[in-house]
Amino acid sequence: MINAIKTDIDGVWIIEPKVFGDSRGYFFESFSQRDFEQAIGPVKFVQDNESMSTYGVMRGLHFQRPPYTQSKLVRCVKGAVLDVAVDIRKGSPTYGHYVSVELTESNHRQFFIPKGFAHGFAVLSDVAVFQYKCDEFYHPESEGGISILDESLGIDWQIPTGKALLSDKDTRHPLLKDLETPFKY
Repeated sequence: MINAIKTDIDGVWIIEPKVFGDSRGYFFESFSQRDFEQAIGPVKFVQDNESMSTYGVMRGLHFQRPPYTQSKLVRCVKGAVLDVAVDIRKGSPTYGHYVSVELTESNHRQFFIPKGFAHGFAVLSDVAVFQYKCDEFYHPESEGGISILDESLGIDWQIPTGKALLSDKDTRHPLLKDLETPFKY
């Protein structure tokens, strides 16, 4: 059983599982295909990924170009991250807008990012373990991204710029205004 919370951008969802706790700890279904499809719609996940990062690491804003576009269902199982989805669908009324949510090991929230969005996160805790389900396999030849530090997006990553740790690849992504987006609304 999940609580699917609509966001300001159509298709992007925050998901809260029903958590059962007692003196021994807690239990919850981290994923149910049936419940997911009833709340969000049909998506067939084919790959699970996990990353471990330390405070200040910022990953993103990533996407895969057609024909290998991806939807993602993400969660933080240790620590805390600020997770962000940016609409990069040309013609969308919310093009260039974003939704952000704090995902933590204690709130158990998940975030669904559909195709046509760039995705990234910043680690807010000392260490974070981040998991995500994808509905398409990874295809390095179709990787794309926009700069996670693009000020025109107006994202407060909650990390001081001097403390941000980015991969070399992530420092080379274009600004949104320079992106030739492959996605149409």
